[in-house]
Formats: sequence, C-alpha cells, structure tokens
Amino acid sequence: MYKKIAALLPAILLLVSCAKDPSAISRTDVYSNLNYPKNTNELGGVLAAAYGNWRSMELDGFEMLCKDFAASEHTADVAYGGDQPWTDLTVNHPSATNSYVNDLWTGLYRGVKECNVFFDRADYYEKNYGGPDTHLAVEQMRGEAHFLRALYYLELECFYGEAYLNGTANADKMGVPIITSVANGIDSTQKARNAVGEVWAFIESELQTAATQLKGVSYDANNKGRVTEWAAKGLLAKAYVYTQNWAAAQPILEDVIQHSGKSLMPYAKYKDAFVAIAANEFNEESLFEINVDRNSAGGYGIFDQPLTNLTTSQGLIWAVTVIGDNGSENSPISLGYGNEYIHDANLKRFGFPQPLYTMIKNPKFDASKDSSVSNLPRIIDPAYKATSLANRTNGTVDPRLEVCALQPWIDSASLDGTNWRPIAKCSNIGSISLRDSHYGWSFRKYATFDNNIFNYGPAADGANYYILRLADIYLLYAETMMHQGNNTVALEYINKVHRRAYNKPVNTPDASVDYASLTAKTKAINDPVLGSNPLYYERWAELFNEGHWWFDVCRWRIGKSEAAYYGTSLVGGAIQWDDSRSYTWPIPSNELQRNTLMKQNPGND
Repeated sequence: MYKKIAALLPAILLLVSCAKDPSAISRTDVYSNLNYPKNTNELGGVLAAAYGNWRSMELDGFEMLCKDFAASEHTADVAYGGDQPWTDLTVNHPSATNSYVNDLWTGLYRGVKECNVFFDRADYYEKNYGGPDTHLAVEQMRGEAHFLRALYYLELECFYGEAYLNGTANADKMGVPIITSVANGIDSTQKARNAVGEVWAFIESELQTAATQLKGVSYDANNKGRVTEWAAKGLLAKAYVYTQNWAAAQPILEDVIQHSGKSLMPYAKYKDAFVAIAANEFNEESLFEINVDRNSAGGYGIFDQPLTNLTTSQGLIWAVTVIGDNGSENSPISLGYGNEYIHDANLKRFGFPQPLYTMIKNPKFDASKDSSVSNLPRIIDPAYKATSLANRTNGTVDPRLEVCALQPWIDSASLDGTNWRPIAKCSNIGSISLRDSHYGWSFRKYATFDNNIFNYGPAADGANYYILRLADIYLLYAETMMHQGNNTVALEYINKVHRRAYNKPVNTPDASVDYASLTAKTKAINDPVLGSNPLYYERWAELFNEGHWWFDVCRWRIGKSEAAYYGTSLVGGAIQWDDSRSYTWPIPSNELQRNTLMKQNPGND
C-alpha cells in the first residue's frame, strides 16, 4: 500500500478466537481478533496485507505474468520442457489438476480473504476504538479495500467464469463464488458459484463504492502507491467495457480522461517505464501499479521471507541471454533462468520484416589471442545489422518492439552491472541446431538486463508492475465510442496512443503515422487477426506483456484465430484450441474436493 510497505510485517494476521478469558491466555506470536487493531496505524497494517498479496508467489511475485498470462496468450514461448503444467498452458489446454490453475485461484482468493479480514477489523475498530476524528480515515481505507477486492474478483471472473457477460447475455452462466466475510468454520467455506451477472454486478458495486469513498483523496510522497478515486473509476470503466455496457462506460471513461490529471508520458520516458528506474514509478500515466523494491534481506527473492519481502522474481523466468565469455553465441549465458523468450510470431506482429540473421567471420578477430567478448571470432552480418537499425530509425518496425524486446547482437545487457555484451538467442531453446531455427529474442519489458538478477537480493526484480494506465483507458474509450457509433472519436483515441509510440505530439494529427480508418493496415505482417484492425493491434502492441491480452482474446472470442496464428509452442507442439473449453480455465480440482457445492466449467468434467 505504501511506497515502502514497511507496515506489511505486522499486517499478515492470524486471527485467533477464544472463549476463555483473554487475560488468561497470552500468545505473543499472533494478533487476536479480541483486541486488534486499537488505532488507525494498526488498521492500516491490516489493509497492507491486501495490497502486499499482489506480490505473492502465485500472482505478481512470480507466476502470474511470466507463466499464466505469457504462456496462455503466447507473449512468450517456453524453452523449458521440464514442467508439464506450464507446457499445458502454452498449448491452451490446462486441466483441473494443473498446478498453475490451482495456484492462481489460491492467490486471488487469498487476496479476497485479506480484504474481508480488513473489513472485519475496520468494523471492530470503529465499534471499540474509533470516533468522529478517525471515521474519515477509516472510510478512505474501506474505499481502498473495496477497490482491491474488486480487482481480485475481476481477475478471478475473467480466468474462471464460464463466459463473459455480453450485455445481458450469459448473465445466468456460472461465475465464481462471491465471499464477503471471514470464514468462521468449515461450513462457511462451502459456497456455490454465483451467476456471471451477479459477479459483475458485485465488481461494479465495489468500484462504485470505492470511487465514492476515495473522492478527493490525495497522498503524500510516501503513500503514492495507494488506490485513488481515479484508479477505482478506471477499473469500473474497464468492467463496463468487458461486459459491453457501453452507455455506462462512456461517462466514466470521459471523467477519467478529462479530470484525473493524467496524461500519456513522452516516448523517452515510456521506453524505460517498464524497467527498474525509480524516477519512472507512479508517473503521469499510471493509475495504479504494484510497488516493487529490491529487497536484499537475504534468501531467494520472492521465495524467501514471503511475509516481509517487497520484491518479485518473475524476471527469473524471462531472464535475458547474452553471448558467452568466449564471445560465442553457441555458449550463451542467461542472467537468470532464461526459460522464456519472445514468441517468434510476435516479431512479425510488431512489423519486423527480416529473416533469421546470419553470422560472418569477424575481420577484426585476432587469432593470436583467445576468443572473448572483446575479441569476437564471429559477428552478425553487418548488412543485417544496418537494416535492423534502419528499421528502428525509420519506423518500419513498431517502436514498441524495442520497448518490449532485446534483439540478438543489436542490443546488449550486463552480467555484472558494469560490463555490457551483446544479446544472444535464448540460452535454453536447446541444441545449437535448434537455436539456429528460432529468433529467440529476450524480453526487455519488466526484465532485469542491467545486471544478473541473482546479484539483486538475490533473484529480485526492481520494476513496478502496472495494473492500470491511461493508454489502456484511451483504448477502452476508443472501443466504447466505436460501439456508440462515433468512429471519429474512436479513431482519434487509437491514434493518440499510436502517435506516442512514434514519438509524435499526442494530440496533433499526423498523416505520417495516423491510421486513416478503423480498418487501416497495421504493422502486423500477414496477420489475419490484427493486420487490418487498429483497435485490436494497438491493445496488443501497447499493452504487450502487461496481463491484458488474454482477457481481450477471451472477451472478443478470437481464440481460435490466435491459436492458428501462433500455431505451436516450442515444448508443447500444436496449440489445442477448443472453443467449448479454452476460453475459461477449469475450476481447480483442489477446490472441487474441498467445496462440495462447487461445479466444474463445461468441457472440463
């Protein structure tokens, strides 16, 4: 919740209830629900747990972006075949026993639980210790908790709900269980699934309440990571768009655009807004983000001291690869695990037109010395390199590819924070001959490339994760106005985002980069899904690797064409898309066993 969430360690509460006199039984290792909290600082500590849960191992701490989203939407291709549940995600065929299906469910519902604990403790505090002088502060915290609970439920519903609410259609299909109180026994954990319409109505109600309770609230520099009125309204508008309630979405989106004080950051900042640069955090475009601090308290990143760790470790998975000490791409070194690389098909989507690169003998190689990074025996074909650099300069390739990815032999990274060397193909693709048939580009967005990630913490990321930013709002507004029959405004807001990507004035029409229509040609090469759909393309390119595209694929029902476009995964083979089951993840088998009232999604029985 706070910029440095120091309050987190006392915030993960083990609530203890006892029928005996509390003075006769005293434990020092837990807080009791009979006497905690006694002031607003302690209540804030309870709320911190609901924020901090986003950095748990199952969510943005480790698995959510780099495995759940990246594999399902094919942002990444997985180069590690030793984890079958992960492989199953890459071919869009997870089962109810899939460990990641279970972990995500667990992590999101734990977040719901933390919010429910807060509401329970807020009621307790106001009844026993609060007064008129603290009521406003408590209401503000309640607003934050309503937002967080809505966010957890939005993710749950989009992953596990039987179908998206389509106006009024699908309202009676199976959503996820709505739980609003702390469990007080086994019986209270037996909860049937609410209807899809009920879940979305609950999400919207939570966000409406949050926006009201947070109206006009501002924070000092030490609290700028907390939820605001505009974050609540932005997520509310997204919920309306996701459920095709265009009339409700329009005024909320316009309110955020016109009155939040937010603006698209300039391209120079945008390019580095997804790496560990403190000056870029909580910027002029960000509506809500998850704070990440490199914590050097010891241990193994997110896997160590999970109750107090402020870091994340997703960067282990999409870690950058560089050439080896001998100057060869045949013995590359990963700055972490290096289990993933940018799926080759994504390069064409960004407009990258070149074939696989070729290597030549380095005319400057000194055979009297050992091969090394400073004495390269082979180099990339200079003509290929010149073309790649020209494509960046002249805009042939979407500039956001340079934001999201690192190109072998063109870009560089550091193993030690001081000495830099060229990027190589992903180290874990396999044999040299197999690497020769893949592009294997490294991730840049959210990746650690200024040092080996093990040198931080160790295994600690440093970049904050955006949950909601203004570019997303602009594109949601464009989609809304298109469905409201105002294609002119829709096109303009698509072009605003597009202009920023090309370092043009956002609000000034520019024929050199603007789309002329909503069906204009995009940068995507030979792409039947995105090639002539600027709205789809801009949401894909602008929000690449930020955890949005999977939901767009599902709500637009373009999964089959996406599967055909990507075709295969390196470790899983052919993508197994099935419209009857692939748009929704199965309910985890663990939940089905624990909760006798739970029903499975169709196609997963």
